[in-house]
Amino acid sequence: MITKSIPEWFANRNVLVTGSTGFMGKVLVAKLLLSCPDIGDIFLLIRKKKGHDSQTRLQLLLQQEPFRILREQYPERLMKLTVIHGDITVEELALSIADKERLINKVSVVFHMAANVKFDMSLKTAIKMNTISTVNIVTLAKQLSLLESFIHISTSFCQCGESVLEERAYRTKISPENVIHMVNTMTDDALEVMKYKLLGDQPNTYAYSKALNEDFVSRCGLPVGIIRPSIVIASYKEPVPGWVDNMNGPTGLMIGAGKGVIRSMLCNADLMGDIIPCDMAINATIALAWQVGTEKPTKPIFVNATANQENAISWGDALELGKKHVIENPFSQPLWYPGGRMTSSRVLHWLAVIFFQTIPAYLLDSVLIVTGNKPFLVRVQNKVNAGLELFQYYAMKQWIFRNDNLLNLQYRLCPSDKETFFMDTKVIHWNEYILKYILGTRQYCLKDDPSTLPRARRVFAYLYFADCLLKLIFGIFFVWIIYTWTISVKPIIAMLMQSST
Repeated sequence: MITKSIPEWFANRNVLVTGSTGFMGKVLVAKLLLSCPDIGDIFLLIRKKKGHDSQTRLQLLLQQEPFRILREQYPERLMKLTVIHGDITVEELALSIADKERLINKVSVVFHMAANVKFDMSLKTAIKMNTISTVNIVTLAKQLSLLESFIHISTSFCQCGESVLEERAYRTKISPENVIHMVNTMTDDALEVMKYKLLGDQPNTYAYSKALNEDFVSRCGLPVGIIRPSIVIASYKEPVPGWVDNMNGPTGLMIGAGKGVIRSMLCNADLMGDIIPCDMAINATIALAWQVGTEKPTKPIFVNATANQENAISWGDALELGKKHVIENPFSQPLWYPGGRMTSSRVLHWLAVIFFQTIPAYLLDSVLIVTGNKPFLVRVQNKVNAGLELFQYYAMKQWIFRNDNLLNLQYRLCPSDKETFFMDTKVIHWNEYILKYILGTRQYCLKDDPSTLPRARRVFAYLYFADCLLKLIFGIFFVWIIYTWTISVKPIIAMLMQSST
């Protein structure tokens, strides 16, 4: 039997997507429409948010970069998108009777991508937003009469207590069902008291909720694929090289360092950072849906969408490349010239944060208050420090992710699918990629038009000389302090020597 290609398999199949307005969700929906032109309807489960109803949020979504080619060249394909008003955190998803019937009778593939990715959520919020919502989606999926493939997007950092993450199911010590019961019946204060005992080896509630999700989905009895991307960053090629629209993870740290706010980061520069472009992660996700639908497995298929050791880059090399390209292509409105460094010493990092981030922030905020302006640097520093605190856990440990199933999935693809649904991280040339990452961050995340580069470079030149001057003044002041101290101590030393003789 000849296996159909991915676009052929998706032809006339209807799809349900949760989390379509998120970073990866946008790439998924756009890729399905572009590369699977004969796909059926794509139902997008979208809730009302910030005063915008579901339909308005779809229209805002379609104006963004991932859908530009579709708007310009294939506008008819956008007609395949259908908004379903609902809320995954609510039982029955708050669906209307008509919408529920339509999904039950039409949908063959489900991509469950919706999740709250904040690391500092309360336990109750994490379980409600991520785990209970997954239970609700699975409950609906079990009613879909045509379901052939259910894909759950997890994270490769779902079992942080494991030295090696295998592509298999892991059971949690307390079942997801019991944890949900606890969340629904206990007070917030009681839950917070128990939080760290429940988390165990997990560093935060996000990772814990993802572990619970996997446990539940792997036992649900559906044709399941669970994909675990590592640290997802800007696109390699699609929708355009370097596209990114949020400040999560490395992107936020890069912006903070590039604007001169971050002067130190607790990180082992020699460790390998497992990062993957968002379009490669999405291509692997789509291919996994095809594999599940084609093979009809009786057990879940797990795929770690990671670079692993095939084309590794250390945190130190990534920092040096990023620093080089940020200096050549600076962000607009920097607070100071980029500087600082990585260190694996907690003491040195703490001292650097105190003297080069916190104290300057308080001094400059004081100047702003005296001059009648609104202070903001202390607030920014507190936010930056909180982000660093969360990220440094992942940068101080070497992570090993087995990805044999990912490599096997690539091998199974026909030549045309390998080209269309590219996911081979070995082709990444890190110097070129990080340059595109910097430029993409400027344009799409910070909204710095490329035309602002000449002015930004001039500002950086001024800041460079100011930074050198400040270092010179600080150096002279330090030498003067040492000299003054030496002069004042010398008579005392001489007196002590005389008295001893």
